[in-house]
Amino acid sequence: MLAAFLLPATAAEASAPLRTHAAARGKFIGAALATSPLSGESSYRNIAATEFNQVTAENAMKWDSTEPSQGQFNFSGADAIVNFATQNNQQVHGHTLVWHQQTPGWVQGLGASAMRTAIQNHISGVVGRYADNPAVVSWDVVNEVFDDNGNMRTSFWYNTLGQSYIADAFRAARAADSNARLCINDYNVEGINAKSTAMYNLVSSLRQQGVPVDCVGFQGHLAIQYGFPNDLQQNLQRFADLGVQVRITELDIRMQMPRNSSKDSTQATYYRNVVNACNAVTACAGVTIWGFTDKYSWVPDTFSGEGAALIYDESYQQKPAYTAVHDALAGGTSTDTTPPSAPGTPASSNVTSNSATLTWAASTDSGGSGLAGYDVYREQGTNDTLLGRSTTASINLTGLTPSTEYQVYVRARDGAGNVSGNSAAATFTTTTGPVGGACTATPTVQTQWNTGYVVQPVTVTNGGSSAITGWTVTFTLPSGHTLTGSWNAAVTVSGQNVTARNANYNGNLGAGASTSFGFQVSRPSGDTQTPSSYTCA
Repeated sequence: MLAAFLLPATAAEASAPLRTHAAARGKFIGAALATSPLSGESSYRNIAATEFNQVTAENAMKWDSTEPSQGQFNFSGADAIVNFATQNNQQVHGHTLVWHQQTPGWVQGLGASAMRTAIQNHISGVVGRYADNPAVVSWDVVNEVFDDNGNMRTSFWYNTLGQSYIADAFRAARAADSNARLCINDYNVEGINAKSTAMYNLVSSLRQQGVPVDCVGFQGHLAIQYGFPNDLQQNLQRFADLGVQVRITELDIRMQMPRNSSKDSTQATYYRNVVNACNAVTACAGVTIWGFTDKYSWVPDTFSGEGAALIYDESYQQKPAYTAVHDALAGGTSTDTTPPSAPGTPASSNVTSNSATLTWAASTDSGGSGLAGYDVYREQGTNDTLLGRSTTASINLTGLTPSTEYQVYVRARDGAGNVSGNSAAATFTTTTGPVGGACTATPTVQTQWNTGYVVQPVTVTNGGSSAITGWTVTFTLPSGHTLTGSWNAAVTVSGQNVTARNANYNGNLGAGASTSFGFQVSRPSGDTQTPSSYTCA
């Protein structure tokens, strides 16, 4: 039986959840989530919702989960994670777009030209799906590109495309989402060593070339028997000095089994040290733990004889590691239960068919934790919709519906998670449609099989002589056909009628310019029909 492990000062049980203390510091504390226990275990769901303000999909957003066959996207698991995060006011970090593992065989065998196209299409499809979702804020674009000596990993990506695949992937991700934070991620780079220095030099070089690398992830798969990287804070800071955000992305701290109180104590110290290092670096956004309960951990299956790497045990009981994380986050903070004042009434400007700018008088916060930001809602009775989030007293809303009245209000949040009352409501109406010019939509059926098909690209072209600021494509699915996925457009379905509106990054088209979107459909076995009539406005 494990002996009690005591830490001085605050008692975790009597204080706020981890996420409250992290938010008070302007940081996140996150967890990687698995879809099976998330849907099947109430204890798992409750802890995931209560303790963390950031989540990463452990596997559901990887290539083999989202595009197991070429052009056939499956977002069921990814959507489950995003929906959970949205319900619980959590941000989502997408993991991972380009990696040498968990990538389907059909990708690995491609030639250079086809592989570049596959990268572009995959990133466009996956990132584009969530580009308009305010919960999905960042992505691991490329993962584990170095070996432990600091040389480029000789993966199938590198062997086929050379180092250029890294820049290609980041540029594709920026094209798919102009607002997401784009990260490069690796393990064994926590301390200053050959591998982390190679990463440093790569990030520096890519940024000098204008490649949109704006975040570096340090995985943090540590083990108590190998010692702690005591230059972690120094290493985080040198990357931050390049102008990038840094974050701990996959923290777990394993031990040789069996577990005992002495090992628990060392593990707790390691967890505390990691959180303290992030706290000390302004550009460190936060810490994500790779899971949270030993019941669901990759460690025992990967490292023989090792385990107990997380902050809850197999029975969902808090371990000393939990207390260490809690107290590292809570140290120096005071209890704040005072909500901010309500924001001023939002004023609208620059209203188009699919976007609008809102500004309002800022809230004040007297509770001590400071303003953390604002949430903008559409007033629709009992189920108000979150339209967007901002850290300033203004926001540019995109992806709106043409010719539609919006009644909106704003709430303020502080660093302790307190929420203000609603601002007074304001109303604006989007314009009737694209400004200037006319558009056409030309579909291409990319692939078909007995029970489904993928249409990609649907090329949207501005055939007019002046620019347009948005587009809407409508078409009808044959009877019995069901839309199962889409990308690079905001898609709604009413019966068999489908409406695809531009995303926030591909609505502005100059005269003669084009963009594209795609979608996947399931159909009855043996039915060979596809949609045949597309209208663009």
